[in-house]
Amino acid sequence: MKLLHVDSSILGESSVSRALSAELVHKLARTIPGLEIRYRDLAAEPVPHLSGAYLAGASIEAADRAPELQQDLALGSELLEEFLAADIVVIGAPMYNFSISSQLKAWLDRLAVVGKTFRYTGNGPEGLAGGKRMVVASSRGGFYAGTSLDAIEHQESYLKAFFGFLGIDDIQFVRAEGIALGAEQRTRSVEAARQEITLLAA
Repeated sequence: MKLLHVDSSILGESSVSRALSAELVHKLARTIPGLEIRYRDLAAEPVPHLSGAYLAGASIEAADRAPELQQDLALGSELLEEFLAADIVVIGAPMYNFSISSQLKAWLDRLAVVGKTFRYTGNGPEGLAGGKRMVVASSRGGFYAGTSLDAIEHQESYLKAFFGFLGIDDIQFVRAEGIALGAEQRTRSVEAARQEITLLAA
């Protein structure tokens, strides 16, 4: 089996989502013999945001493409293929300003490709990337789930909608909330998330 591990936090070693996603991958590797792991750090190696040239690039003959465009198209193809090849996808996804990081959004934009991960039909869009298991290590400074702030939560809800559109319905979230409310709360939240990881990986 193949696992794709993606981190998107800009906080480096201080990141809760990175710590949780790493623990997830470590425990899954211990329970799945021969698991092949591919890692991508979207903060260390950012994916360029989409451009008009990139979207139009597929219709341009290869010989007529500028070198920069050719490199961008090659990267997009690489990102898509490694995602499609994965049986399991683990994502470290912190909440930034009620949503996901721009680094993660840039990566997602390279995955939504008509004819590859979804298609339009007479009955509406159809996802083509189903059959994967997805686990998201989610971190949030405050408390949102089940509170009055749930209405402005566009992090987990967006990821669930996005991957659902691609046909992936097996998506689980390991969540650490309230991590900005002091060291004691951060420790409690991270420990609770780690207990969830143990259950998920079992």
